[in-house]
Amino acid sequence: KGTLPLLVLSVLREEELYGYEIAQRIRDRSGDLFAPSEGSLYPTLHRLERDGALAATWRASERGPRRRYYAITPSGERLFADASREWDAVSTGVSRMARAGTHG
Repeated sequence: KGTLPLLVLSVLREEELYGYEIAQRIRDRSGDLFAPSEGSLYPTLHRLERDGALAATWRASERGPRRRYYAITPSGERLFADASREWDAVSTGVSRMARAGTHG
């Protein structure tokens, strides 16, 4: 739970992207382990924008309709740092539990 906002913020730390690019970057970086659907990605983007973690702007596209580009805000950077620390703690705890289960 809660991994998609962390993944979105992670890819937006490098550059502004629009929805399809965000999903593609997450797929590429995770080796297809994570493949966010439109049904999960866009509500996450809208929630992060509403909460002030992302800023969004509409831009004309050379091909097709205009696109909504998302950029991380200072608040989003803080959220990313907090979520990263939380994820590291959860991951460490799960790893410890898994290893402890193999010793007995």
